[in-house]
Amino acid sequence: MKSPYNKIRFVSIVLVALFGQAAVMAQETLYPFSEKGKYGYVNKTGKVVLSPQFEYADKFFEGLAVVKQGGKRGFIDATGKMVIPAQYDQKTDGYFSDGLACVKQGSKYSYIDKSGKVVLTPKCEHAYKFSEGMARLQIGLKFAYIDKSGAVVVKPEYDGGWDFKEGLARVKKNGKWGFIDKTGKVIVDFKYDETFEFSEGLANVRIGDEKNGKWGYIDKSGKMIIESQFDRAYIFSDGLACIRVGDYKTGKFGYIDKAGKIIINPIYSGASSYFDGLACISTTPLTGGFLKDAKWQYIDKTGKIIISRGSDFVSDFNKGLSYVSYAGVLSYIDKTGKIVWPSAK
Repeated sequence: MKSPYNKIRFVSIVLVALFGQAAVMAQETLYPFSEKGKYGYVNKTGKVVLSPQFEYADKFFEGLAVVKQGGKRGFIDATGKMVIPAQYDQKTDGYFSDGLACVKQGSKYSYIDKSGKVVLTPKCEHAYKFSEGMARLQIGLKFAYIDKSGAVVVKPEYDGGWDFKEGLARVKKNGKWGFIDKTGKVIVDFKYDETFEFSEGLANVRIGDEKNGKWGYIDKSGKMIIESQFDRAYIFSDGLACIRVGDYKTGKFGYIDKAGKIIINPIYSGASSYFDGLACISTTPLTGGFLKDAKWQYIDKTGKIIISRGSDFVSDFNKGLSYVSYAGVLSYIDKTGKIVWPSAK
């Protein structure tokens, strides 16, 4: 006869195993895929973890993912459980960030926590996700910023605005762009014709119009670190930034380091930023400034082609996998170029 102690011990072992399995699932990165008009999720090995069952599925953020059912959007956990019912309309930035998600029902925006409880209901024309404890709102024709208590920290006085990154947000006033801190103090004066957010300590800025202006990089004090000299420039990622030399019709893309030195010569007709140590590039000839029927390969940070097979569209790596299309067939590949989904039969 089994003792009560043995029974308790057996139950404890089972519970530990179940909790361990749940913890592994919570930590495992899942990737959305589409099959026959339905969306599901695979893991990093290409194993189908959640079968195709949703009308749409997005990446997981902070443990939850946006999915679409019955024409509405809700949130699932890594087990596929609908933890927040599908009741929201389509919304850009409608995923969890800083513990809250920005959602929309009809014309009304609100912020919910991970239980689905409404935390904030701002009065605005448009609302965006929280980033670094601040969220931007469009109030009338102007942009403002609120904190997580809902207090308006930066009044609606800007003609344009973007999320806070590395402590600063780019905002537009009187036709020029500058940067403010989280108190609303102007840190970088309004003197740029276009800017992007700070990334790895630098922000790409343009002086001059879109056709003839030049791009360079500033630090958080507004000091020009890399002089305006490029016809196009993008954010730093993995220590390198993509730049273009020449106009959009004939120009070529390459990569620079934070000293402004060209590390990979501008020889590509198309290029994206580095993620997971690889960048997506194309050498397909430009036709009237456009890449027609382009094929996209992957290079490492020395410019060496690592994945030569050309995808039908540009796609960045995310935690070891990239979603590509080969002759119209959607696939996930790893950083060696091996197709991990769909599995070879």
